Amino acid sequence: MKITGTKKLTSDAMLAAMCAVLGIAARFLDFGFIKVSIESLPVLVAALLFGPLDGAAVALIGTFLSQLLLYGLDPSTPLWILPYVVIAIICGFYARKYKFYNTTGQIRFIVSSMEVLIFALNTVSLYLYAEFVNYFNTQWIGETGKAYVLSGLFPRIVMLIIKAVLFSFLMPPILRALHRIRRNTQTES
Repeated sequence: MKITGTKKLTSDAMLAAMCAVLGIAARFLDFGFIKVSIESLPVLVAALLFGPLDGAAVALIGTFLSQLLLYGLDPSTPLWILPYVVIAIICGFYARKYKFYNTTGQIRFIVSSMEVLIFALNTVSLYLYAEFVNYFNTQWIGETGKAYVLSGLFPRIVMLIIKAVLFSFLMPPILRALHRIRRNTQTES
């Protein structure tokens, strides 16, 4: 059972909007190195429901909009968008492998793995950003990229563990409910 056309495009648009809003909301929950952000949740939902292209589209549009509205465009913008696109593609191919009806264990595995991957990619982005800013003296961070990243590593790891556990338990019931809605919508059509 596949959602195609207008319903799929509408779902992608809603998930991209959720991603953008959650990214903007994370700005208000930014405590230095600990950024309480759940903007990856709609990206993972899109990838697990519709596949890698839809997940990547949701990630690209949602994170681009939040970056644009919060910080404007600068050379570092792709650093903050790319991690979400990467996890969407990997997660989408994983979901496609199992025809989008993953078991609870599979969902928990892929969601936790993607949170670890996004943590790693964002850590690389932080390093590159600190090096970029210090090299071009656009604003002084005062530390090298390595020192900047290492100084906040522990609290970021704690946040990673919390998000991975939370998402791995929330995602299976969310997907079950969305699959149920999809089935009901298709039988009514």
